[in-house]
Amino acid sequence: MQRTYEIMFIVRPDLADEDVDKLVATMETNITSAGGTVTGTQRMGKRRMAYSVRKFNDGNYILFNVQGPGVVVKEAERRLRVAEQVIKFITVRTDEESKRLDKVRQIRDSHRKGQGRQAAEAAGEAASGAEPASLEA
Repeated sequence: MQRTYEIMFIVRPDLADEDVDKLVATMETNITSAGGTVTGTQRMGKRRMAYSVRKFNDGNYILFNVQGPGVVVKEAERRLRVAEQVIKFITVRTDEESKRLDKVRQIRDSHRKGQGRQAAEAAGEAASGAEPASLEA
């Protein structure tokens, strides 16, 4: 089953840009070879961390948007755990959240449509001089 994940990892700040590019390229190939697809890669640059991790106070943040089964994420996490350039990583499943937001958006839109229709009917009846129909719950 295809699911959507966000994988964020922090790379050591003392790495050269070429090494970071090489790490990102190898992670993308590992994910695609495991059966997933990388839908987006975002490099957030060097940022200060809230607390020191492995004696580093800042790091280069990289975010992957990945689609694929759980096996893909398991393999990516294993590779990130072994890579010594990676300080920390986290994986978040985002498809459930997007489904929930779509459902809330659909309910909200249906309520708006209903209110608009009721308001239009009331305005039409008021213009014709008839009394508005009572609304029953």
